[in-house]
Amino acid sequence: MNDLARRLAEALTASGRTLSTAESCTAGGLAHIITRVPGASAFFVGGVVAYANAVKSSLLGVAEETLDHHGAVSAEVAEEMATSCRRLFATDLAASITGIAGPSGGTADKPVGLVFVAVAGAAGVRSRRFVFSGERDEVRARAATAALEMLLDELPVPSPP
Repeated sequence: MNDLARRLAEALTASGRTLSTAESCTAGGLAHIITRVPGASAFFVGGVVAYANAVKSSLLGVAEETLDHHGAVSAEVAEEMATSCRRLFATDLAASITGIAGPSGGTADKPVGLVFVAVAGAAGVRSRRFVFSGERDEVRARAATAALEMLLDELPVPSPP
């Protein structure tokens, strides 16, 4: 079991908060890691895999203008995905991931390995830009790890029993 996911589960359980996810390039990988923790149903409400821009727009409410102006792989889209996911699932926190896992799809401006992760909560939404090296599965795993770390940053550390 992933230690970050276990720590996240403990922090969410201790704080009584709920979580949802909206994923593109990780295709549900983050939700998979989170739900491998026994008892995840106490805090994990659900997730959306929004690979196509049409799904990002229609299901998650990402503005067409945002997609057109910034592209699907951008901080702006990640932030709208997280904010809308939080609202859609009525959770305390939501994490989103959008990026280019490769091996193709990269450009000079947006290379393979470029990932944006966003976390939305009561205090608002924040995002981070990453450029991960490695093969497709490594990029996806690193993106999920980054999301777990960002989620942990949003939560109080539970006291030891």
